[in-house]
Amino acid sequence: MSRLASEFWVKAYIKRLSLTNIPAYVLYRGDDTAGSIVIKVATLDGRAVLYEQVYDIMTDTRQWSAVLSDTETEADAWIARQRSRDSDLWAVEIESPTGAHYLDGI
Repeated sequence: MSRLASEFWVKAYIKRLSLTNIPAYVLYRGDDTAGSIVIKVATLDGRAVLYEQVYDIMTDTRQWSAVLSDTETEADAWIARQRSRDSDLWAVEIESPTGAHYLDGI
């Protein structure tokens, strides 16, 4: 299964969010072509949920899965640990009081 280049995907995702008035920005820029992507959904109450894509071998698809739901401080620490192991990692933060992320189906 082919994938979109990471930079292209991130730009398109941020544009999609801007059309729904959800602020989003790049926390860390990874590899333009093949960097993994983590999405931090800050709910503006001191909490955040982190999502990353996981590959489902049974359906041969990639799906977004929550990997952490905790305080923003813990979410930032998780991202920092991942970045220390993978400098190609992209991190995108969105500010969504309702937790809406629009990752379903993409």
